[in-house]
Amino acid sequence: MTARSIRGAVAAALATVLSLTAAACSRPGGPDGGGSGSGAGDSAVVGIAYEPDSLSPLLGYGKDGNSKIFDGLLALDAGMKLRPALAVALPEVSDDGLTYTYRLRKGVKFSDGEPFGAKDVVFTYRTILDKKTNNASRTELDALKSVEANGDDSVVFRLKYPYAPFAQRTVLPIAPEHVAGRQDVNTGTFTTSPIGTGPYLLTKWSKGEKIVFRANPGYWGGAPKVKKFTMAIIKDDDVRATRLRSGELDGAILPPNLAKGFARGSGTRTYAATTYDYRTVTLPTHNEVTGDLAVRRALDIAVDRKAMVDSILNGEGRPAYGPVPTDSEWFTKGTERAHDLAAAKRILDDAGWKPGKDGIRTRDGVRAAFPLWYLTGDKLRQDHALAYASDAKKAGIDITTEAGTWEVIEPRMKQDAVLAGGGSPADPDFDQYTLLKSSLAGDGFNNMAWYDNEAVDRALEAGRRSGDNAARKSAYDTVQRELVKNPGYTFLTHIDHLYVVKDRFGPLTTQVEPHDHGLASGPWWNVEDWTPQK
Repeated sequence: MTARSIRGAVAAALATVLSLTAAACSRPGGPDGGGSGSGAGDSAVVGIAYEPDSLSPLLGYGKDGNSKIFDGLLALDAGMKLRPALAVALPEVSDDGLTYTYRLRKGVKFSDGEPFGAKDVVFTYRTILDKKTNNASRTELDALKSVEANGDDSVVFRLKYPYAPFAQRTVLPIAPEHVAGRQDVNTGTFTTSPIGTGPYLLTKWSKGEKIVFRANPGYWGGAPKVKKFTMAIIKDDDVRATRLRSGELDGAILPPNLAKGFARGSGTRTYAATTYDYRTVTLPTHNEVTGDLAVRRALDIAVDRKAMVDSILNGEGRPAYGPVPTDSEWFTKGTERAHDLAAAKRILDDAGWKPGKDGIRTRDGVRAAFPLWYLTGDKLRQDHALAYASDAKKAGIDITTEAGTWEVIEPRMKQDAVLAGGGSPADPDFDQYTLLKSSLAGDGFNNMAWYDNEAVDRALEAGRRSGDNAARKSAYDTVQRELVKNPGYTFLTHIDHLYVVKDRFGPLTTQVEPHDHGLASGPWWNVEDWTPQK
């Protein structure tokens, strides 16, 4: 979840998993212009773990910025502050917070030479809001009442209520009406062969293998100095590290245990990015064990989060007590949960869950046991799942860990627990609404736990609809306190992302990152501004 929902994150991962074999066996270089990572002065090849399921912003691609092919009205700088992109300035906002007016940059063209204008902005937002469009993130624009062109160079958005973070929603990439508007939005060729106004043009997308870009010579922000940019899709962590070490890649995202293998003096630099990226265990309400409040509360304090940070993340992260990291201004102090196995056992005892001869608890003939699914090939999720199961067993709860693709996992999510990921640094609404809102239960990968809490529902609506920062803070405080009383998920860790990149591109910068990483984030978040060294 991103400012992206779990559903969107999972969808992106799904395409990679289905093509895992190809990703593990293919090489990013070749005669098609993919690059070899061999040090060509004007090219770069980076290894990432996931790929999108579409390259159309109408279906969710690049909705949090940095899509490379497209631009939004606004963009985010290194400090995650909004700056103008296709708009010439930040929006003019009415006193009541209901009207946002954007003045558009003149002279911008799409990569096919056609001019960009207000009609393209209107087309993009109206299409995403159309119920016929398969965009899982439509609820993110719930506040939008209408969008209208005011001539060719101005767009006016009108809201239903004063949605405080609306401007952050306008980093969403703009699609060309003259192309995307003439084909099926869900299945047309634009989904795999897009045309945008961004710094790069797509030259090839070999699914499960690589995405290849070339610099847009007519880019309004100036043609990038890195003329060829390739994202090699390599799901396996060890394979990415091996290819980076062999010189096939110029950079890669790596887990901490592999990143530390690239010592200083090896011709590379390691970059750390703090994140909102969490790992959590869903506790479905439709399962007679995970749906029990005592079991939820016991698991929440039986888990040793600090041990996971130390042993699994090598210290590159923090304990997670909810979707909001402890160092965020939105975190509610006092909602941290200490590891307390004795207290967890007392909760289960008091609720009638009694240990049997094998140490596993039962109540009314029901055994305290359930499966926990994690994504095949994702070692980080596997390690979290195994550690969680180990901690749970000490409290008398038997968890069986299972690996599978999302095709296998998704039909089971209503009953079975899942080791999931999410997180968005943009605004509390961006992640919490889709994660916890009861009306979204069963909506694809939104609210995977089928969490249902009236107090949380009211607070989520209050946080979304209020234009007052203090009122919003109070609302999200309520959400976090309710998660202590009724944890529909067991949040485990917030994970820092590590990237290793060849020295010839440095020094580089990173942003505070969402769950989705590598594709739009990482040190190559602004590759269009890189100046390769000779």
